[in-house]
Amino acid sequence: MPFDAFALVLAAAFLHALWNVFIAGQRDVQAATAAALLVAMVAFLPVAVATWRVDRDAVPFIAASAALELAYFSVLAIAYERAALSLVYPLTRGLAPVLVLVASVALLGLGSNPGEVAGVLVVGLGIVLVRGVRGRADWPTLALTLLVAATIAAYTLVDRYGVRHANPLTYLELVLVVPTIAYTAIIGRRRTRVALMPRTAAAGLAMFGAYALVLAALRLASAASVAAVRESSVVIAVALAAVLLREPVGPRRFAGAVLVAAGVVLIALA
Repeated sequence: MPFDAFALVLAAAFLHALWNVFIAGQRDVQAATAAALLVAMVAFLPVAVATWRVDRDAVPFIAASAALELAYFSVLAIAYERAALSLVYPLTRGLAPVLVLVASVALLGLGSNPGEVAGVLVVGLGIVLVRGVRGRADWPTLALTLLVAATIAAYTLVDRYGVRHANPLTYLELVLVVPTIAYTAIIGRRRTRVALMPRTAAAGLAMFGAYALVLAALRLASAASVAAVRESSVVIAVALAAVLLREPVGPRRFAGAVLVAAGVVLIALA
């Protein structure tokens, strides 16, 4: 991978981790999510209009992805209200590519290889370390993280085909419109307006920036290498959670985050 592509993807990973940290650190996480989505939608709009291209064939994919994104942001906000980001983020980001791989094999008839199997095992070990083995399992939180991961996996599969029929930024803007309006309506304009502060605005801009930087990197390097480097966000998010959110991230959880990222890299590059 060329150095400039590597730098772009690393910056994208940092921004993705940062917007999650900014949202998870708010008192009203759900309202902060709605506010960040509004900022992201507005930030995307001029670029989406300037690069507008969308075919009729994209409509079913946009509709499906929009529904999945609404579920993703809704459940993610609830998960961040219940549990630490240093637990939720590695689990959701690690399980998602595993579920994509399983769906690809089971539903699409694609094969797997030893590298992907090794990646799944490494992700599993990392999740055990992140979760910890002491005490009783918090099943509601684990169910939420699994649901978030499932929505990520589902919209990843949908977008893989949908983006072929539109400019990526146009596609993302259209996907964001319905979830943003619907989620803001659910949360309420007053709660959303109160939550619109510098950190939530920065989270929305970081959503936009992370996606734009990945698109720029894809012009310079292969999709597999970009996807692999992007997973450094797992380690970055856990480190930021310790520094900015004062979460008790011990050596075990940090090592687990590193293993989750490494396992996803193996899956991406296999």
